[in-house]
Amino acid sequence: MIDLRNVSKTFTLHNQGSAVIEVINDVSFAVAPGECVSLTGASGAGKSTLMRMIYGNYLTQAGEIRIGDVDLVQAAPREVIALRREVLGYVSQFLRVVPRVPTLDVVAEPLRAVGGTEQDAQARAKVLLTQLNIPQRLWSLSPTTFSGGEQQRVNIARGFAHPYPAMLLDEPTASLDAANREVVLSLIEDAKARGAAIIGIFHDEAARARVCDSEIDVSRFTPGVAA
Repeated sequence: MIDLRNVSKTFTLHNQGSAVIEVINDVSFAVAPGECVSLTGASGAGKSTLMRMIYGNYLTQAGEIRIGDVDLVQAAPREVIALRREVLGYVSQFLRVVPRVPTLDVVAEPLRAVGGTEQDAQARAKVLLTQLNIPQRLWSLSPTTFSGGEQQRVNIARGFAHPYPAMLLDEPTASLDAANREVVLSLIEDAKARGAAIIGIFHDEAARARVCDSEIDVSRFTPGVAA
């Protein structure tokens, strides 16, 4: 479902005499439906960079990144947008939403985007917000007014609203209390059970051991970073 072949990334520092920094070199691995792979490695190894490349936020200098039958490296912008809407979900560490949009609508939006009815989208959003212990009195408010932990849970709810065939999870259990951490791990296990291919970054070793089937040490592909 997710297939990386000989992927490389450089950054050009235009304010530093156009110096070229090689960040990741020759990454290859695949993730099957129902499998969760963890990206590991030292700080600065390029885990988040690789995650952003897989989502299409960063351009790739070489190689292929295939999500299903779409190569993100060669895909047109409209193809990337369609892929994100229907196939590839991404739970980042930070909630980015339009201000003043109610929390219920924020979580329901991914289902609306793929043609779900308003009733079904809101019903799914209500279930997830309840599971993640967001009080109902907050659902009509913008999540931009929430605490950091509440925003993270809204972000997770939105990421799991639509049953994406492929998912990227960047520290989904960071800073969560034990009860909400358990909910998130259960959501990941449910996604695997329905056949989602998942790539995650988990600094929580116990969480990683529970939901991940294998690990990719990104340090091995990072010039100048010891594995």
